[in-house]
Formats: sequence, structure tokens, C-alpha cells
Amino acid sequence: MDSSIALTESYCFRSGVRFPPGATPMNGGINFSVFSRHASRVELLLYKAADSPEPFQIISLDSKSHRAYFYWHVFVEELPLGTHYTWRTDGANDTAESGRRFNIRKELLDPWARAVTDAMWNRSLACDPNEAGHHSFRAVVTDSRFDWEGEQTIKRGLEGAIIYELHVGGFTKDKSSKTSHPGTFSALIEKIPYLKALGITHVELLPVMAFDEQHVPPGVQAKGLKNYWGYSTHSFYSPHPGFCITPELGTHEEEFKTLVKAMHAADIGVILDVVFNHTAEGNEEGPLINFKGLANDIFYHLDAEDRRRYLDFSGCGNSLNCNHPMVTAFIVHCLEYWVEQMHVDGFRFDLASVFARGDNGVPMDHPPLPWRIESSRLLSELPLIAEAWDAEGLYQVGAFPGMTWSEWNGRYRDVIRRFVRGDPGLIGAVATNIAGSSDLYADGDRLPVNSINFVTCHDGFTLHDWVTYEHKHNEANGEGNRDGTDDNLSWNCGVEGETFNRKINELRRQQAKNVLSLLMLSQGVPMLNAGDEVLRTQDGNNNAWCQDNEISWFDWHLVEKNSDMLRFVKELIALRRRHASLNRSSFLTGEIIPARNLPDIVWHDADLGEPAWDDEQVRFLAFMLAGLTVDEEDLYVLLNMSDHKIAAQLPPVSDRFWHLAIDTGQASPLDVVEKSDQSVWVGLACAVEARSVMVFEARSKLV
Repeated sequence: MDSSIALTESYCFRSGVRFPPGATPMNGGINFSVFSRHASRVELLLYKAADSPEPFQIISLDSKSHRAYFYWHVFVEELPLGTHYTWRTDGANDTAESGRRFNIRKELLDPWARAVTDAMWNRSLACDPNEAGHHSFRAVVTDSRFDWEGEQTIKRGLEGAIIYELHVGGFTKDKSSKTSHPGTFSALIEKIPYLKALGITHVELLPVMAFDEQHVPPGVQAKGLKNYWGYSTHSFYSPHPGFCITPELGTHEEEFKTLVKAMHAADIGVILDVVFNHTAEGNEEGPLINFKGLANDIFYHLDAEDRRRYLDFSGCGNSLNCNHPMVTAFIVHCLEYWVEQMHVDGFRFDLASVFARGDNGVPMDHPPLPWRIESSRLLSELPLIAEAWDAEGLYQVGAFPGMTWSEWNGRYRDVIRRFVRGDPGLIGAVATNIAGSSDLYADGDRLPVNSINFVTCHDGFTLHDWVTYEHKHNEANGEGNRDGTDDNLSWNCGVEGETFNRKINELRRQQAKNVLSLLMLSQGVPMLNAGDEVLRTQDGNNNAWCQDNEISWFDWHLVEKNSDMLRFVKELIALRRRHASLNRSSFLTGEIIPARNLPDIVWHDADLGEPAWDDEQVRFLAFMLAGLTVDEEDLYVLLNMSDHKIAAQLPPVSDRFWHLAIDTGQASPLDVVEKSDQSVWVGLACAVEARSVMVFEARSKLV
């Protein structure tokens, strides 16, 4: 990309065209277009660089020549790539009545920008309506050409998928990562062999669309912390500059595309965690970044009685008016761009129940946006995952609008957490969740694949901390430990925090293995939180959204330190991937599989009888899962979450023999046995250790 700016201080310009929005290289120059229905005056400011103190040219757009319907546009002749730019708009500022917030003092970022820089950004100054300095984000004129060498988006669903949720920056920022450019898209490429060896099929990247790192409360800011997770998007078309090596040159697209291309070469899909429920502009006290200064009354839910105020269903200050036709179109076109141009393979939607809210935030029976997304030609073949709740209590797990949406299954998380920590009387709920949560999805003609199963994620305790702490320890966040949930459903195994007690540490390791075993033995789609496979800790912080430091970063020393745990997870994933019966395309019913002449699943107590479903004290459950074909081994799974050893029976299998694959009650390397090393289990009885999981595979004696 030629990022040099000519010495001339003035470029000729003419009318231009309204489509496409954004800055588009065309023959002879660059076409600029931006949406603003009610602006009375618009200016385009051109800068030589990301940190230029002043624009080298300001172009005033005449409404007669440079406005078509609701778009303002201009064609700047011979303007080179690499030019930085902003917009300014003027118009009504009668926020109480119209909800419009035009302010000619404020420079605005192009919502369609393909690359943005933050070298001059100052959120505090931007919040002052009377301040008129050049401290805004800036967009960069870029060329989207890239040599994909024939590579395409991986158009496959989530059948057989194993998702790995990670933060692009935090995965490689620690010096132990030993990457060339820590914390970048490029550094993540260097870790693809690790991901491949682990056995995951998809990475789910925490927000990579450009976000405001300065969007934090005063107490957090006073501690020198920043918005680390990235759930504060301002530019939905641009990769985050903080994950790029040379963002000042506008290389955002190239660097992100190179990552996707490398992931696809390893047959790993890329799912983006996207934040279309709110933006970084916050509430009435927040800054004008883009949407507020262009079309505040269109893009946001405003209070009907006082349109100065924002309705907040996200817990972040504002809520996008997602079902307004303009906003719906913006979101759908943006998603299509990331598929068509950036080749991503699916999306996870943060606080997606905001998508169901219509005028004044009232939930709609048939909200247009979810249906428009899944009906898109480009999006219909890709995974669409909803976090099916919002911050104001609209909870839609099992009932998210649409046909094909998968959902983060929050109920699965809670049931498995309670069962593994030892809560009694849950075997019925556990069975339902292991079987794919048919109670949530079957009546809506959905499938097991619509359930994204997880026990830990970026939000909350890591797996290590879930077995180590019963209470959050978020003092480092600067909010008096008031932030983060108090409902962790965790058990510290007897001592709060780290300990040198060997027996407690062994039990914690065993509990972590129990959680991961249940996750990988459940129908649906398992999601693993990055670092759980090596027991990464956040020192009890269950809301590390502002911790861009060692609290959140992946410590690569753990790969060696906890190599036994990593080996367990690798073999557990390998077991799941070699059993089609764990990745069924339909719900388990207990009916006969014709190819095997066996029920697809049979539930047992320790003596092979019917489980005592109504016994409020039972903490044991077993089941036999039949292979789907004559070549697939049957599985027998025994779950003992009681605090004492239980003698259990194994069901007889004709012409086959049981082989022990997993026993979390044993220390490594006996906790998981590779298929080639498994030996025949003698007899039809076993002792299931307290708080442990055992898994047997049925096959002939020869592997």
C-alpha cells in the first residue's frame, strides 16, 4: 500500500456518489460518502497522518451538489491511499425534542471506515461539547485488495465443532509467548500449531472490531486501566488498531486477512464475537464519535419523554435501535462484509436479546433483525450464535427469535457447575443437558447443535479459579469489588485461594477434569475458555474486562508446568472427535439404532437399574451411548459427584470388551488413556472414586 501523501495542500474535488458508503478508491481518486439525514452542513477533513496536528485540507460539502437523499458525498481527485480523514456535521441540537446532537465543533469518525487510528484520541476532551481540538479517532483511506490464493470462507455448520474462545491480544501479550509482535493478529498466527494440536475446530475471537480502550469508569481510569475485552465498539468495519503492527499505515485489513488465511490453511474456522447491542459513545454524558453526531435519533433508543436520555439495555450506557430499517441494514451489510471480504466463518452476538427490542425498547414478537441476518444469502450457511439475554432481564435462552440460531446455553453452565461442586438432586437436569437440552430446543424444531455448551468463558472465573475461589476478588479493578457477579456457583475445595495443601490441589485438579469431561461428553457444541486447558488463573478476578496485564494474559509457562492437564484435554478432545455418537444431529430418544439394534442411550444407576430421578440426595448417574455404526465403539459413562467411592456395574456388550479411556479419580497419566494404549477391562464391575468421571469404550480386544 502506498501510504505517502503528496506535498500539495489542496486536491480538486467534485460531487461524487452516495454508494458505497465510506471511502472507496475509484479511477482517478477517492469517493467519500456518509449517512446523515438531518445534517444541514457537512465538512470532510483530510490529514496526512494519524498524528498530524492539523488537517491539510477541509472540504465543505454543498447540499445541492454533494447530497443525495440522506447521504453526503464527495469525490477527491488523485487523493492517495493512506490519507486520514474525519467528518464534521452541523444541524439541530434540540436533544430534548428531536434527539439530534449535531455539533460542528466535533470531528466524527466514518461508521463505514475500513481502518481507523487512535493516535490522537482523547475521550475526556471528546466528552466536552465545547472543545474543538483535533483529538478524534481518524479513518484511513485503504485499498481492500488481497491475494487470497483461492481460499474461501469455511461454509460449514457447527456439527462436530469444538470452539475455543480467546482474546487476540491477551493470547500472546505475555513475554512467555515468545512471538515476534506480541498481542497482534500476526502473533496469533504463530500459535496456530498449538491450537491445531489441541484439537479445536473453531476459534471464537473476543471483539476485534475497533473499540475504545479509554471507555472505562473514573475509578478504573484512575488506576491506569483500560477497556481490555473490547465490548465498546465504535467502528464495525475496521479491525482494532491495537491488534495491528502498523495501524498508522492502514494495514488493518491486510493483517486480519492474513490471520484468517492462516487459520483456514490449518482447517480452523474463525468466529467473531460482535457487539451490535451498543456502541462506545455511551449515554448523554459520553462523547460524539460517529453515530451520535450523524444520526443520533435513528441509531439509538432514546427516552420518549426526554430524548436527551438513552435507554440502556446493555449496561453500557446506550442501546442500538437495531430494528430501525437503517440500523438493520447497517448491521446486516456489515456482517456480510466480514464474510465476503474478510472470509470469517461465523458470529457470536453479545447481549443479542437487544435485537428483539423495537420502539422504546419494547420486546417484539417478530423482530426483523434476527430474521434478516439468518436470511442473508451470505450469512445463512454460517454459524450464528446468540448470547440470548440482555442487561435488563430479557432472557431468551431456548426462545431466541428466528429459526437456525444457536445460543450460549446459560442453563447448561449453571446445572453442570452445581452438579460438579456437589449439589444433590440434579441428575434429571444433568441428563437433560448432557443429552442436548431438548427441553429448550426440541419444541422449536431446533437441534442439539443449537446449544453452545460451556461452563466457563471470558466473563467470570477461569476454570482454575472456579475450583479455587468461592468469592470474587476484583479489588484490582478499582470499583471496590462491587463489579462482577456474586453468583459463581463455585466450590474452593475447602480453602479460599491458593494453597500448598497437596490433597486440596489434587482435588481441584480432579474437579477441573470433571468439568471438562462433562463438557466433552455432552450433546451440543462444546466451547472451551482459552487457558483452561492449562489451568490459567486470574487470581480470583471474575470480571477482568479492564486488566490488560498478567491477570488476563495467557502465561505460556503453564503449557509445561501443567503439561499433564494439557495432555488430558487433548486426549479428551480426541475421544470426542472420534465418536460420532457425541455429535449427533438429532436428540437422543432411547429408540433403537437400526445399524446397532441398540437404544441410542440408556440411563442407569450404579446397579444398572433405572436412576432414582426423584431422589433429592443422589449425585450419581451413568449412561450407555451406542455407536451410530457397527464400526463405532459404544461408550459407558459413570458420573460420581458424591464424596464417597461407589461400586458400579458395567453393562454386558456382545462380541466386545470394555476398555477404560478416562478416570478422573486417577492421577496422570492414568487419568486418560490413549486409544492405542487401552487394555481390556476385566469383569463387569468397577469402583468409581468420589468426585470422578469414568469413561469406557467397547471394542474388540485388538485396537
